[in-house]
Amino acid sequence: MSTSVPQGHQDWLNLAGRACVVTGAGGGIGAEVARQLLAAGARVALLDLDAQRAAGVVTGCEGRVLPLACDVTDAASVQKAADAVRSAWGPAAVLVNNAASLYADALMDITVDKWNQLLSVNLTGYLLCAQAFGRQMRDCGGGAMVHIASISGAIPQPYSGAYSVSKAGVKMLSQLLAVELGEHGIRSNVVSPAMIRTPMSEGIYMQDAVRRKREHLVPLGRISTPADIASAVLFLASERASYISGQDILVDGALTQNWLGLIPRPGFQKEDAAVAPSVASDDP
Repeated sequence: MSTSVPQGHQDWLNLAGRACVVTGAGGGIGAEVARQLLAAGARVALLDLDAQRAAGVVTGCEGRVLPLACDVTDAASVQKAADAVRSAWGPAAVLVNNAASLYADALMDITVDKWNQLLSVNLTGYLLCAQAFGRQMRDCGGGAMVHIASISGAIPQPYSGAYSVSKAGVKMLSQLLAVELGEHGIRSNVVSPAMIRTPMSEGIYMQDAVRRKREHLVPLGRISTPADIASAVLFLASERASYISGQDILVDGALTQNWLGLIPRPGFQKEDAAVAPSVASDDP
């Protein structure tokens, strides 16, 4: 799938020349968001623990890319990155909070240290970046924040430690930012992916049987890609979403609308839906 913004849509998004910041930009969703922002003409600061990894995300965009080493759990590190962006391009206009961690743990087994470590990246890190770059937006009259959460922020994902809790926190953090910063012309929204193919999850989808079963659950019939998520991010970051704030955009191919359709019932299976008898909508 193409990672570029179609010709003619760049002006529509009105992102050209804007200083944008993407955390966790070294791979997966963050890298794709950075590529699409650059394709739309923006200037992009790529924040990652590994600045060299982030620098390898794009080529041929000299003067519009700023790779920066940043630990989002460290307020001093975040402020240093924010100062570097301001020094290079002036105040940030867009922040995409994307950096995240995931640990597989049952709640009865997870240690407090691991619990706090995940929350420090997935939630506190979002706050620190919102503070540092939000001050810049406030000083220059406005901006847009887009925070990457997850379907698991609304639907419990068991045996993933603090992950669901952190993503639920991201949603509330974004809503609070929308309310408190709205008077300064700053918008705050969330994009929540569901099943997605990234380098982190690709091992799952290399198993054909698992991939087919997962695809079968999604009404659109495929697993999402980072490009699907990045497209939603670009819209929310753009002037085309100038009156959208405090919202959570679920990018899931209608997966969450399909739960009742997955419950077995006599005489009706998904594969023979075309010939199935009509069933009352309130009869699961």
